[in-house]
Amino acid sequence: MTLRYEEFRALHHRAGVPLVLPNAWDRASAAALAAAGFRAIGTTSLGVAAAAGLPDGTGAARADTVRLARGLARTDALVTVDIEGGFSDRPEEVAALVGELADAGVVGVNIEDGRPDGTLRDAEHQSEILHAVREAVSGRLFVNARTDTHWLPDAGQAARTWERLAAYQRAGADGVFVPGLRDVHATAELAAGLDVPLNVLHAPDGPSVAEFAAAGVRRVSTGSLLFRAALGAAVAAARSVARGVPVPARVPSYAETQALSDAADPGGSAPGQ
Repeated sequence: MTLRYEEFRALHHRAGVPLVLPNAWDRASAAALAAAGFRAIGTTSLGVAAAAGLPDGTGAARADTVRLARGLARTDALVTVDIEGGFSDRPEEVAALVGELADAGVVGVNIEDGRPDGTLRDAEHQSEILHAVREAVSGRLFVNARTDTHWLPDAGQAARTWERLAAYQRAGADGVFVPGLRDVHATAELAAGLDVPLNVLHAPDGPSVAEFAAAGVRRVSTGSLLFRAALGAAVAAARSVARGVPVPARVPSYAETQALSDAADPGGSAPGQ
């Protein structure tokens, strides 16, 4: 497991080449991304929760997240898991969960400081959680600490981004994540002051991967984008069928999809089971 962690960590330290991390929501989507050549794959908390009919960011999808993580960890892909805020406010409980994921073969987790009510968890408390996690999985799992300062309606919080990143860095985070960060100049300033890799979220109308790379970003995540794109494509295909027009995009065949399912379950069940 240590070798896989080291490989994943090394993907964050290639000068000028950020890790583009696509986020899957189930085993088939992860297998499809792996088959497309993506070595490392994350999960999307929104995708996992929505696919289960649950709200995101409330802790309701804990069981579904852990179940998916265990399944994906059995594949060859390097898997990092979005565990929202850790599914608990107790540092020891979050550390225990992350330890279980590391034992299962997961190579990373993403832990956010945003709370369900739209506020941020106290920075000191979040640092305690990160420290407990780091103590539990040091050298085995990449801890990505996310701050939601740029996603809050209070514009003043964005000015406190560096304060939180510095605290999370001191607490032992292997990397830090600032979704909503779009200003390339501000991104470069943040990246230059960090001792750990900076992760940002891709937005179709935001900076390109190349622009973020030039600003010093080491990881670009897709978040829920792929899940939402899949939903849009499914609706578009259904409408095309109803209107009697060609489906707008190539659709994988039954055999191709079945092959992905087999790849997602190396220990695999026989057909029909």
